[in-house]
Amino acid sequence: MYTVYILYSSKTNKYYIGSTNDIQARIRHHNCGATPSTKSGAPLWVIKYTEIQPDKSAARKRELEIKNKKSRKYIEFLISSAG
Repeated sequence: MYTVYILYSSKTNKYYIGSTNDIQARIRHHNCGATPSTKSGAPLWVIKYTEIQPDKSAARKRELEIKNKKSRKYIEFLISSAG
C-alpha cells in the first residue's frame, strides 16, 4: 500500500504533496531538512491529508493529479473534505 499525502508548514505557509510507502519515515525525512523542496519549512511539517492507493503507480498518478491542479483551493478542499 502507498499513501498520497499533503503536508503543511506554518513556518512557510505552504503545502507539499507527495507519496510514499512509509508515511512516518517520510515525515521524519521532511522534518529533518533532508528534502531540498521542503527544507525551508522544516521542522514544522505536519500531515494534513492522506489517501491510500494500492500501489506505487496509482499513488504517483494521484500525486501528479493533485499537483497538476496547481490550486491551493483544491488542496484545502481535499483537506476539509477529509474531516
